[in-house]
Amino acid sequence: MYELTPRQIVVELDKYIIGQDEAKRSVAIALRNRWRRKNVEDSIRDEILPNNIIMIGPTGVGKTEIARRLAKLAQAPFIKVEATKFTEVGYVGRDVESMIRDLVEIGINMEKEKVYEEVAERASQLAVERLLDLLLPSTSQDGPVDSAMEERRQRTKEKLKKKLDEGALDTREVTIETFERPSNWIEIISGSGLEEMGVKFPDNLGNMMPKKKKGRRVTVEEAREILASEEREKLIDHDMVTSRALKAVEETGIVFFDEIDKIAATGQKHGPDVSREGVQRDILPIVEGSGVNTKYGVVKTDHILFIAAGAFHMSKPSDLIPELQGRFPIRVELDSLTAEDFERILLEPENALLKQYTAIILTEGCTVTFTKGAVREIARVAFLVNRKMENIGARRLHTVMTTLLDEVLFDLPDPEIVKIKVTEKTVREKLEKIVEDEDLARYIL
Repeated sequence: MYELTPRQIVVELDKYIIGQDEAKRSVAIALRNRWRRKNVEDSIRDEILPNNIIMIGPTGVGKTEIARRLAKLAQAPFIKVEATKFTEVGYVGRDVESMIRDLVEIGINMEKEKVYEEVAERASQLAVERLLDLLLPSTSQDGPVDSAMEERRQRTKEKLKKKLDEGALDTREVTIETFERPSNWIEIISGSGLEEMGVKFPDNLGNMMPKKKKGRRVTVEEAREILASEEREKLIDHDMVTSRALKAVEETGIVFFDEIDKIAATGQKHGPDVSREGVQRDILPIVEGSGVNTKYGVVKTDHILFIAAGAFHMSKPSDLIPELQGRFPIRVELDSLTAEDFERILLEPENALLKQYTAIILTEGCTVTFTKGAVREIARVAFLVNRKMENIGARRLHTVMTTLLDEVLFDLPDPEIVKIKVTEKTVREKLEKIVEDEDLARYIL
């Protein structure tokens, strides 16, 4: 997807995020620059570093969604981390390098899924062959093969295969052999933190352990899935998957730091500020570019794109240590949402909230429609509540919609309720008293 131009990237982001044009432009350019870097001369390619971005704005205005959708467009490994989860040594928290290890795991899984798709058809064919052998065992082990008997067996096998393809045998039971590991000590070692300290274990550690065969009675439908999964694992080259995944992480990985404002110092030189600055200094080498030990090898972070976000109510980006500020040269401010924005959010995105509620209510055999007046009133209520209380952005629409449709969602399914029309009057009757009573609104909305 790197072939998309910045304008095309913005068009794609517009399908899911309302407004915030400046932020969309910045991330679109950052993504396109990765494609540009790949196409420059080898002699200068390594010198071109990503322009990391800080997005500034209140919660719920689209910061995380922009980063997440960008990664999806790029088909790139993406991880969101809370900056407050990391603390310097001596405080309860997580090692900052763990985010890169987690990103690598995401990259490995993404690459596996791609390879699984490549071998899926072959794996399915092999699984069918194994299933047919279970349903119609060969008689060759009992002695010399009678040609006429073998011919009859092949004809029967063809008939069984046809039934198998039609799903006629799905509920029949067969016994398949699965393998059990003798204990879960491998998982214990994996979770011990030894790998994070640089102690490496081979990827096929589990395969080195003796395994016990165990007969398992399952339906043909279940057996087909189990056997296809086994065949996929046999067909893929795990070393190739690892190599491709590490390259994808290093070249296209995206790390999204949320709530980075929470680790900005506020001017004190003791107490929490010391810890916050410590976190920043721990993060700095990763953002500057360094090698991180993972169980798959060393991963360089030089060309990973870092996007940071925060509300910065109590602090500002300049409160971050200068070295870290310098590693986030692009800063964009996101706008607070207006009532008109809420209205558009309800209607326009491909995953719009009204579309979601319409779809889930339809599963109960009931259709729901919202008049223009109803949509406008829902948006007005969400905007008003955000202004009177804590501003949680577009997330307020979820609480408003849940309260509005509470009775409907509880009563369904009901054969007498097949069509619902939500009007402006409906919204006001349901929500007006709650909105007017500030204490009640604070509790419910």
